[in-house]
Amino acid sequence: MKFSYEAFDATGKKSRGTVDAIGQSEAIESLRRQSLFVSVIAEVRSGGRAEEPGATPATAGKRIKIGKGRKLKNMAMFTRQLAVLVASGTPLADAMGALERQSKDKAWRELVAALRLRIEEGMPLSEAMAQFPDVFDAVARSLIAAGEAGGIFDVMLDRLAVLTKKSLHVRQAVMGAMVYPALLIVIAINVLCGMLLFVVPKFADLFASLDAPLPSTTKFLLNLSELLRNYWWAGLIGVVAAFFSVRFWLKTTQGKRAVDTVMVRAPMVKNITQSFAVARILRVLGTLLNGRVPMLDALALARQTSKNVHFAELVAKAEDAVTRGSPVSSAFGESNLVSPAVVEAIRSGENSGQMATLMLNMADFLDEENEVVVKSLTSILEPVILIGLGVVVGFIAISIFLPMFDLTSMAHQGGG
Repeated sequence: MKFSYEAFDATGKKSRGTVDAIGQSEAIESLRRQSLFVSVIAEVRSGGRAEEPGATPATAGKRIKIGKGRKLKNMAMFTRQLAVLVASGTPLADAMGALERQSKDKAWRELVAALRLRIEEGMPLSEAMAQFPDVFDAVARSLIAAGEAGGIFDVMLDRLAVLTKKSLHVRQAVMGAMVYPALLIVIAINVLCGMLLFVVPKFADLFASLDAPLPSTTKFLLNLSELLRNYWWAGLIGVVAAFFSVRFWLKTTQGKRAVDTVMVRAPMVKNITQSFAVARILRVLGTLLNGRVPMLDALALARQTSKNVHFAELVAKAEDAVTRGSPVSSAFGESNLVSPAVVEAIRSGENSGQMATLMLNMADFLDEENEVVVKSLTSILEPVILIGLGVVVGFIAISIFLPMFDLTSMAHQGGG
């Protein structure tokens, strides 16, 4: 049989090709011996056409798309429940069927059905997951494969459940903390637009009828209101065009690197960015090492999960260091992206042989600190937004009522 594949080498370079093997597991193992880490693999059908990744009898002709938040939530529940069922002696196919029936998310139910069908055909779960790389990343697949090979499938499922639950908790903490500030910003924008579109024009007619000189701030406010009322469509088009332009730019290599550079260097943001990224790397490495994944393979997988290019390059340097026989701590210690305390913890783990445990403990500590910092920053951001809104509204009110005060004063002087 012939299989087409997409894989990454030790430097992170993506490659594609075909390989001959008896089965998919043998094809993956053959590529692994060539230091290639498979992300997508599919059997080549007759006529040279490759089977579409993720296509099964239940999902033929379409791809299953699940949002980030829904994926983490479903993944955490799926792995935890599957671990309990497998540990209790339930056959894997039966366990998958039970999870399929109880799933309330239609897309996830289709995904579980596709996995179940492949398992019933004799395919290992790790290989079935490989057909859905957008849902099951390389870390999840490696942990499952290690559990299948080592006879500790339920243990690896449990560790994957813990890893996913921690990721979900961090995401929910950040999103939950940002809901109120985001709501305040939306309300502030709506209030300002409402005043400029509906309130200020009423006073503009009044000032025009009085034919009195206006302060410069009032003129500016009236001109801004008129511009917004006459050319709101141009502003809307500009906002939409800017949004899609920035979105396209962020998908380019230059755009992503530029944003990632700002995130690790901006004074108010870099500490939080670095702490979150280091915690993620430590948790992935600790979980993989606990699952008996070799250090080089664990580093390669951690590099793939690093969303910031600078941290991906840092992990790549650690891979080179380990290849040369140097410890991971030596590569991390040369970078200013990792705090000295984390480096010392890793070095201590290397010396004591408890590297995985110390990495997981340090990741827990960093995540707890990050949650406190995020809540503190949002608690500071909320009054800042309210004060800013108050200043702008006050400026509008003063600009509107100042000419009226002048007219009243002039009227009193004329009457006297």
